[in-house]
Amino acid sequence: MTTPPVDEPPAPSPSPEPGPAVGELVELERSTVTVARFADYAGAQQAVDYLSDNGFPVERTAIIGTDLRLVENVLGRLTVGRAALAGVASGAWFGLFVGILFTLFSNSSWLGILITTILVGALWGGVFGAIAHALTGGRRDFTSRSSLQAGEYAVTVEAEYADEARVLITRQNWRAAN
Repeated sequence: MTTPPVDEPPAPSPSPEPGPAVGELVELERSTVTVARFADYAGAQQAVDYLSDNGFPVERTAIIGTDLRLVENVLGRLTVGRAALAGVASGAWFGLFVGILFTLFSNSSWLGILITTILVGALWGGVFGAIAHALTGGRRDFTSRSSLQAGEYAVTVEAEYADEARVLITRQNWRAAN
């Protein structure tokens, strides 16, 4: 006895990404227009402040920094002694924090507890600061501060507000020049 051939259902085809349902609101990306460029952030901030002062809907603006670079300013030489002093300061702050927590749950002299935890924190902070710096082997014997800076700042607005923003910024520049 033979079985009749069975038609297999076709393999499901991959479905496209589901789109919005009928009647569903979809937020479209709004196009933006650059209305002014500034060499520093203060200038861009002043322009947006001027727009705000004149009733412009500033929620439609953005300040965009371009040509970003990381600038590291060297503050000075770092020695084991300076590393220990920095450790003393941070340890004292941590000791103060721990001391405050201890005084909340203690019936003893709160001032004694506070002073003791600050001194112990400062001592161990200094020890750890000195050891941590000594372990670097002289690979980084300086302190520095890093900052992110932009080469240019652009004020952008949504396209439908661009003409109004240009007029106001032009008025601001004209007043500043006269």
